[in-house]
Amino acid sequence: MERALRVVTLCTGNVARSVMLASMLEALGPESGRTFEVRSAGTHAVEGAAVSARTRDAMLGLDELPAAPITAHRSHQLELADLEWADLVLCAEADHVRYVHREFPAFALSCCTLGQFVREAPLDAPWSTQVAVVAASDPDATFDVADPAGGDQAVYDECASQLFELTQVFLTVLTA
Repeated sequence: MERALRVVTLCTGNVARSVMLASMLEALGPESGRTFEVRSAGTHAVEGAAVSARTRDAMLGLDELPAAPITAHRSHQLELADLEWADLVLCAEADHVRYVHREFPAFALSCCTLGQFVREAPLDAPWSTQVAVVAASDPDATFDVADPAGGDQAVYDECASQLFELTQVFLTVLTA
C-alpha cells in the first residue's frame, strides 16, 4: 500500500484558507483514490487561535463536501518540523511561498501555491516531479486565493468555493 502523501497547507493566520484546504484534502482525497496526511499552518499565526465562525459557516455551506470537524482546529505557526515532515507545502498565495523561500530555503522545492500547481504542473510526470517543476517557477500572485479576513460571510463563502474548485482540480492533476 502506498504511503499517504504528507501535505502542509499554508496561509497567513491559519484560521481560514489553510484550514479549509486541509479539510477538503482529507474529505475528498479518498474519493479520488488518494490519501493524505495533512497539517495546516500559518506564516504569521497566533498560536492556538480558534477557527472563525465565518470559516466554519463557509465550509458548512459547501453541500458537495462531507461535513468536516474543523471547529476543534487551533492555529499553528509554521515550524521546521512541519516542513521536514511534509512531501508538499500547498500555499494560498505567492507571499506564503516567498516566506518559505526566505525563512526555510532548504524546502523551496517542495512549496508552491495551489492555484499555480493546478495550472502549471506537468500532467505526464510523477507527483514529485510535478511539485518540483511548479516550485522551481517564480511564485505568481495571479494564482492567489485572496485572504477573506475582515470580509463578510459572502467573502468567506467565495473563498471556500474557490478552494473547493481548486482542490477538485488538484486531485485530478496530481499523479501517482
